[in-house]
Amino acid sequence: MQTITSISQLRKLLDNHRMAEQSIGVIPTMGNLHAGHMMLVKAAIQSCSFVISTIFVNPLQFGPNEDITAYPRTLNEDKKKLDIAGCNCLFAPSVEEIYGFDPSKSTVIQVPGISELHCGKSRPGHFEGVATVVSKLFNIIRPDRAFFGLKDYQQYLLIKQLVKDLVFEIEIIGIEIERESDGLAVSSRNAYLTAEEREIAPFLYACLNDVATAILNNDRDYRRLEKEGLQKLQEAGFHPDYFSICHAETLQSANAKDDSIVLLAAVTLGSCRLIDNLRIKIA
Repeated sequence: MQTITSISQLRKLLDNHRMAEQSIGVIPTMGNLHAGHMMLVKAAIQSCSFVISTIFVNPLQFGPNEDITAYPRTLNEDKKKLDIAGCNCLFAPSVEEIYGFDPSKSTVIQVPGISELHCGKSRPGHFEGVATVVSKLFNIIRPDRAFFGLKDYQQYLLIKQLVKDLVFEIEIIGIEIERESDGLAVSSRNAYLTAEEREIAPFLYACLNDVATAILNNDRDYRRLEKEGLQKLQEAGFHPDYFSICHAETLQSANAKDDSIVLLAAVTLGSCRLIDNLRIKIA
């Protein structure tokens, strides 16, 4: 596996693959790779001729109360995992390579509407940072397909909207959530959990399942179910940010006529922010 740090070198490499009519797949990440990321790599290898993963800790998506220096950086371990998985290339640029010497003066991309909901409310500027770096990576790499985990479901929908609005010729592919044996969604942030908190964490997914079961059993009082979900999470030891029952495409509050639903939840447990979701179809 090649590791490249410069935009010019990467573009030259990818131009050669395009001339050979090879399809290009990309997996954008911030590193500290886990089993969920490896599922993205596996899916990309199955559908693309040349697979590139990116590792870039993006300063624009960290808020003023979020410590970017605390984000785990495990580049050597990540390289080994990608190589074993069969990834063809790693793009690991510096902040200066992507933004110049002052990221705060970079042009910013905003996706209206969806970026203002849920995580967008509690993490102002986060999704602008995501949209900006993803747009840059798409312009640099010009992939045929891009692969994203559905744990970050709001991010997935935002990127789909971004691609549509900016007319990128890129297929966005969402890969199902990889979970631990007890149901906890695999995440780089799980490393922040203490042993005691790790015992509590799976209840987030269990709570989502309980509410989904109630809905599938014809309980359509969504606002009551949201309140009950929040209460259960609080009683379990979480500090909930939101527990929302939404239309699966717009992320607006669901109503009784909607047949495609997503349950979204974000909580803090100790120093760790956890998010999860569960999508259901109503017959």
